[in-house]
Amino acid sequence: MNTNIISINKLCKKYQGLHKEKVFVALDSIDLDILQGSFFGLLGANGAGKSTLINILSGITNKTSGSCIINGYNLDFEQNQVKLSLGVVPQEIVFDPFFTARQILENHAGYFGIAKGQRKTDEILHALSLENKADLPSRSLSGGMKRRLLIAKALVHSPKILILDEPTAGVDIELREQLWQYVIKLNKAGTTILLTTHYIEEAEKMCSHIAVINRGTIIANDVKEKLLLLFDDKILTIKLNKAADKILDAIYLNKLNAKIEVDKVIIKYGKHHHINDVICHIVERKLTITDISTTESKLEDILKCLIHRDLESHD
Repeated sequence: MNTNIISINKLCKKYQGLHKEKVFVALDSIDLDILQGSFFGLLGANGAGKSTLINILSGITNKTSGSCIINGYNLDFEQNQVKLSLGVVPQEIVFDPFFTARQILENHAGYFGIAKGQRKTDEILHALSLENKADLPSRSLSGGMKRRLLIAKALVHSPKILILDEPTAGVDIELREQLWQYVIKLNKAGTTILLTTHYIEEAEKMCSHIAVINRGTIIANDVKEKLLLLFDDKILTIKLNKAADKILDAIYLNKLNAKIEVDKVIIKYGKHHHINDVICHIVERKLTITDISTTESKLEDILKCLIHRDLESHD
């Protein structure tokens, strides 16, 4: 039986503008459910409302209205239990640069009331390959190491839910891969992951479920496979043995949603297409096809289409 570990209902956040008659709506009546054990992606442009939503869940920002149930606890009345349920990795580096990595984890474990004999400091340092840097001042760590330390800090109390807000921003490719290997391991062990990222390929690779937020409203929310089918256009590129612009009928091909680029014919197609007609048109003019390749729609393309469609609907 699938269980929601986060249930958000009619969540609103409004800010009063400089002039009392002006109100900025950051979140507009959001409904969102996140299944226990899922790897959930929350995607959207800058200013879409992602950070506001995360800040409300983690208790940094007060909501205007609506309800949030996190790990069975009501955010309005059981904030301590909610905080114990969440591990939050923020965008910013937020720890004292004069403390060592070990001291930072020990202090944070103490904040959650974890007895010294029950702390997992060494285990977490090892898991995130920080043991060799454990007793150095954190200010001496590289950017990637600091990102690892942020994740380590979020895990000291073994939270059921790990919130990752742009966790790999500024991290090189190798360190990024190491971070994701560990996060995937956590998810497979049962930790629910809520991810926001501008690296859309990361979300496409790892998330099982994705929601798209734009201008404070959820405009799409589904399992990744279904979301990828929303705009199922593909691009077929047919490479020819010679320049085709003076041989093929450009007007005819445009009607079939195909265009000519020197020695290539490029066709964007979906459910209703005319690929056979294009190939017949090429063969009839005695051109040789030397290569055919297909490009599928990517999550980034779909995200752009969804946001563009939402903007058009409000014009």
